[in-house]
Amino acid sequence: MKKIPRTGVIREYDMHSPSVRIGYGFLIFLCCLMVLVAVFPLVWVALAGFKELEEFNNSSSILPSTFSMKAYTTTWSQVGIAKNYLNSLISVSGSVICAILFNGMVGYGLGILKPKGHKVVKRLVMLSLLIPSTISIVPLFVNITKLFPGPTFVPLWLSFGANAMYIILFAQFFESLPKSIIEASRIDGCSPLQTFFRIVLPLSKPICVVVAIFALNAAWSDFLLPYLLLRGTDLQTVMVRLFDFSTQQTINEDDMMRSVVFAMIPPIILFFIFQKQLTENAVSVGIKG
Repeated sequence: MKKIPRTGVIREYDMHSPSVRIGYGFLIFLCCLMVLVAVFPLVWVALAGFKELEEFNNSSSILPSTFSMKAYTTTWSQVGIAKNYLNSLISVSGSVICAILFNGMVGYGLGILKPKGHKVVKRLVMLSLLIPSTISIVPLFVNITKLFPGPTFVPLWLSFGANAMYIILFAQFFESLPKSIIEASRIDGCSPLQTFFRIVLPLSKPICVVVAIFALNAAWSDFLLPYLLLRGTDLQTVMVRLFDFSTQQTINEDDMMRSVVFAMIPPIILFFIFQKQLTENAVSVGIKG
């Protein structure tokens, strides 16, 4: 079998040095240790879900005595989380679309159009990153209840359409695009809005993917705003449903372990599907930005 050549900072010739081999081995060990620390809690929670309550409280072993899915199916029926998965999917989908569309348009204005006063607006956007989000939750909730009296996903979508970090990411990426392409679209008679949708957005796939993954993870994990707006309705998301489930007096620790596994499954699946795009596009954005 043909040996695959080594790529990266350490060349094949460098591996002849004992000090390089020792340092390389230490880095591999450190990476494996970091992976173990990151993955072990997830594995422990998943394995603990297979245990009955008595075994969970008395056994010190990580592995359960049996791997029966009966406990998981029982907890699934108790939580009734299937409908909440659909609610979270609707909430996440709208949040991702708004995060890309609205933040992208603001970033387009700051990074390409640059109207008069754009530097002041950009500084104010960056300044908002220093303000804790919990400070604005009260006025945000008051305004939402005035604009949307009934339960709806729209406030959750719009909250991700105004994110300072996403705006800065878009603006920095748009500034790296070739100016000749923008000028050519103007010569061809495209309006600024047409240039954004037909030229800029198709060329911005790397940053759109990065923002979409960030927004997806944040929208799925969001608890406070969905809790304030959707609790007690048919629209509550997975995180709100798990909180209500945890407050029931008949629920034990083992049931909570299994319910947490239900909340972890979608992000893990999405990570394995999009991990290549995430790493490649993050590196691309870092180089271009």
